[in-house]
Amino acid sequence: MSENKPYILVEWNDTETDAKGWLCAYNFVNNYCGGGTRMHPTVTAEEVVRLATAMGYKYNACESKTTGGCKGGIAYDYRAPDAKDVLRRYLIAMSPYIRCGVSIGGDLGVDYGDVLDILDDIGIGLPQTEAMRNDPEQQKRIKDHDDVCKMTYDGFTMYDMITGYGSAAALDEAWKFKGNGNGARVVLQGFGCAGASLAYCLDKWGYKIVGISDANCLISCEEGLDVKKLVATRKPKGEMDPQAFDPSYAVRSNTEWLDVDCDILVPAALEDVINAGNVDKVKASLIVEAANIPVTPQADAILAEKGVDVCVDFITNMGGIRIYEVVLFGLVEPEPNAIAEDTMNIIRRQTRRVFEEAARSGKTTRQVARELFAPAKSGHPDMPTI
Repeated sequence: MSENKPYILVEWNDTETDAKGWLCAYNFVNNYCGGGTRMHPTVTAEEVVRLATAMGYKYNACESKTTGGCKGGIAYDYRAPDAKDVLRRYLIAMSPYIRCGVSIGGDLGVDYGDVLDILDDIGIGLPQTEAMRNDPEQQKRIKDHDDVCKMTYDGFTMYDMITGYGSAAALDEAWKFKGNGNGARVVLQGFGCAGASLAYCLDKWGYKIVGISDANCLISCEEGLDVKKLVATRKPKGEMDPQAFDPSYAVRSNTEWLDVDCDILVPAALEDVINAGNVDKVKASLIVEAANIPVTPQADAILAEKGVDVCVDFITNMGGIRIYEVVLFGLVEPEPNAIAEDTMNIIRRQTRRVFEEAARSGKTTRQVARELFAPAKSGHPDMPTI
């Protein structure tokens, strides 16, 4: 059976700049769908559809009975002085859909806190269905969610740590399933919230981070980087501070991240960064997709031929939607340790399930994951009474 098509795709054109944007609702479950909004000059409608599709699979992988997948995207430079104004106009344009159960948050280049502030300012608040608005217990859990957003774990705010720590759990589970021990060498592409917290967690667990690339450069060191210092000195928007670099670090172009010898590669920022043009450079035996859709289909086929295993994105990086799900719908206690443990446990369980089935069937982990977690056909948006 062919894959379901996206339920809704909407295009927006900014009236003040040359920014364009899209909203894709892949599927509704109980009149509701969720996903982040990213802002980057390279964003396209096709990319937003692919990301929304992944969100549909992601919610299924986290065993959600309440939420389908969606994604927002804005083709604009998130570092521009007026980026937040552009985001505001985008959210206003998408407000009819947000009011009908499309819950869009933050992603690459978009801070979730900014989204919530804008939605509060324009009178929407946390996106929800009419049934949710009329449920007093649900309103209490929304307050719990607001409180959780202010909490910290290992020095990171909850939404800044959860995707990284969940991705670290997938990496650790897969690496152990493959029969390997501690001390593996890891290279990360991307040092935003997910990359920084993932690096911090892996460092704590005994992995050796030998390379990190951000928007400006690549640093590497065979003996391992001082992750704690790099995290503590990290600038906004996921940029490392060169003044924190040790003299022993090699500093190169950020395009050379695949040249660093390692056991595990972690793309943790942009899409399609492993593609037909560079997949031959992959030296690692495991790729962990902390970013969404970082490997192209062409590269995926080549990796399978090379015997490189993949921790699939919609399982690996589900932390951001899992925290939202469990707090908003009351599945775990709204406190940091319970949330972190829940997220890492379900990601470990689903990762092992996929790797075990791949080993049994001879299929790739991505083939298995897409078979196991294919979403049902879409429901429909909420229809609030006027």
